[in-house]
Amino acid sequence: MEKIYLSILTLVLVATGCQNEKPVSSNTTLEVYADSLFQVSIDSAQIAGAAILVYQNGKTILKKSYGYASLELGTPMPPDGIFDIGSVTKQFTAAAILKLVEDGKLSLEDDFTKYLEVDTKGRKVTINNLLNHTSGIASYTEIPEFWDISNLDYPKDSLVRLVERNDFMFEPNEALIYNNSAYFFLGLIIEKVSGQSYREFLQQKIFEPLGLHHTSYSSINEIVKNKVSGYKYSPNGLKQGGYQNHVWPYSSGSLSSSTEDLLIWMKALHNGKVLTAPMYQSMITPDKLNDGAMVSYAKALVNFSNYGHKEISHGGAITGFSSYVQYFPDDDLYIICLINTIGQKNIGRFFGNEISWKLLGKKEYKSVPLDIDVKSIEGTYKGQTRNNIQSLEIKSIDDGITRQTIGKEKIDTLKNYVGNNTWMYGNEKITIKNNEYRIDEIYNYYILKKEK
Repeated sequence: MEKIYLSILTLVLVATGCQNEKPVSSNTTLEVYADSLFQVSIDSAQIAGAAILVYQNGKTILKKSYGYASLELGTPMPPDGIFDIGSVTKQFTAAAILKLVEDGKLSLEDDFTKYLEVDTKGRKVTINNLLNHTSGIASYTEIPEFWDISNLDYPKDSLVRLVERNDFMFEPNEALIYNNSAYFFLGLIIEKVSGQSYREFLQQKIFEPLGLHHTSYSSINEIVKNKVSGYKYSPNGLKQGGYQNHVWPYSSGSLSSSTEDLLIWMKALHNGKVLTAPMYQSMITPDKLNDGAMVSYAKALVNFSNYGHKEISHGGAITGFSSYVQYFPDDDLYIICLINTIGQKNIGRFFGNEISWKLLGKKEYKSVPLDIDVKSIEGTYKGQTRNNIQSLEIKSIDDGITRQTIGKEKIDTLKNYVGNNTWMYGNEKITIKNNEYRIDEIYNYYILKKEK
């Protein structure tokens, strides 16, 4: 029965998937490309629906929705659909903290335990460390015990105590590992310092002043006009996204919004309408680690070269939804992509990047001849990553190296050598020297040590 249902659904989607609304477009080539790009994923039941908005040089060049807001009801995606945006929430949280800094109510160099009672075993962890994922505290989404309470309405303090009981992943500012606990804590700090709930503070200080009428804290109880349903991909067809208790994503991922509201937000943020110039620069500028290593993650925004184009962006993934918002300052280009499906890794980022490359074109990283003895860096490297302690093996080949995570079948071949013991693998930068394997994955910066 399920296969029959999926076959009928696919036929319906083929017939109607690209007909949901008349697009705003002045670039026929871009529109045709976007139609094809999204339709392939809809036809193959990889996603239920999507909304895309592309804005460049002061004009909306594409605004369109695809697929379905509700598969059960056969409801097409509305032009102003509202989606859960997951970790795109973090930039609103970061901006709220920086507003409090502007008001003199806290400092980025404050130990966060000044505002939140947490035992850090004598370590100083600053507000800045929380913002840029360099705190080293355990991330609750990687703690197995969290998932036992994830559908329960416990007090937020219970999550603080859970994180507190777990070891630090690394010493503060010695690495950068994406951390949902940090942004959960920042929400509690906003409430402590402002005397308002997180929801109230954002509503008063950000949403209302900017006219974000379709942006709010997500709810499983309230009726929200044009709020779309979320789904998850499986090899056997799309499934309902499942229950999401918004007690827990909180200031790390519980906002919902539309493409139009997110464009208003991004334009305001990047054009001095949200923060003062110094605070904005702080928000978009990555810090250095203790050893001077440059990273790509700033404060709820990554700032890096995406195949030769400066990009300031962030993605989000939460039960039933995937999102990606991009700003290319040198090209005056904004891209907002919202998907009401989760399950395919980085699906929002995939669509956003494909649209951006159609407009801008990839600039491949230029290789240079190998100037090192790759045999000297062969071996096993071990260290903390986001999910666990990872070991990987490096082997030399004639014109590069291979890497393989121990216990996994996949083997990556690294041939794009750019000098100084460094390879590019897509946008990832891998440097292997001094018995260390360092990788800047944009959202993480790992340091693995060579085992003797």
